[in-house]
Amino acid sequence: MARTVLVTGVSDHIGARVAAALAADPEIHRVIGVDTVPPPSLTREDGALLGRTEFVRVDLRGPDITKVIRAADVDTVVHLSLVSGPSAGRTAMKEHNVIGTMQLLAACQRSATVRRVVVRSTTAVYGSSPHSPAVFAEDTVSPEVSHHGYARDAVEVETYVRGFSRRRPDVATTTLRFANFMGPGVDSALTRYFSQPVLPTALGFDPRLQFVHEDDAVEVLSRMARADHPGVFNVAGDGVLLLSQCVRRAGRPMLPMPAPGGSRA
Repeated sequence: MARTVLVTGVSDHIGARVAAALAADPEIHRVIGVDTVPPPSLTREDGALLGRTEFVRVDLRGPDITKVIRAADVDTVVHLSLVSGPSAGRTAMKEHNVIGTMQLLAACQRSATVRRVVVRSTTAVYGSSPHSPAVFAEDTVSPEVSHHGYARDAVEVETYVRGFSRRRPDVATTTLRFANFMGPGVDSALTRYFSQPVLPTALGFDPRLQFVHEDDAVEVLSRMARADHPGVFNVAGDGVLLLSQCVRRAGRPMLPMPAPGGSRA
């Protein structure tokens, strides 16, 4: 059973909810949430969503994370601090995702107390080749690996996680590949897309999509933090939905448009 849990990325909605769920467990003695900025809940008048979570301002790219893990005798690390949008520029995004993960895993490797590491990844590591199967299993080899953006960062992150697992076989290491988060509290490019009054689509193209509700994501992460489940796991709802089906369910009109780069008559 986890006794002292460190959760990264608690300024994000999912990270804050996971930290709060773990803090509500009386069998977990201490929950430490780290991020570069305070969670919005800490500034709300209706109280902190994080419950008894202790917030520590830490940039994972620096050495302070090692001090936090050592000082608190952390035994479980839940790494959720991956950004999918280059709000501060692509270079800063890559440094945060890849270099930050490297530093965190290095701190875990040096720790004498860490016994469990859970890392959030994404199904984007499988790529989006037209030759891909409709649904990937965890051991399916993708015909295409992305060489840019968030997907590329996730591929690199998983490489470092596998290396860490080999160097510290005594630590139960879990990688969770999540489909797109969906829910009332999720703010992402996809949820903003579905919130538009009219949804532009690519003419003649109806992509397959998969989602995981935020409640399910929080439940999965909380369970993984409480017990050992080493390995790689896909986390998504059953089956797939076509974009056209999603648009109809959202109750929005579609605006089919020629795809960029397509031929013109």
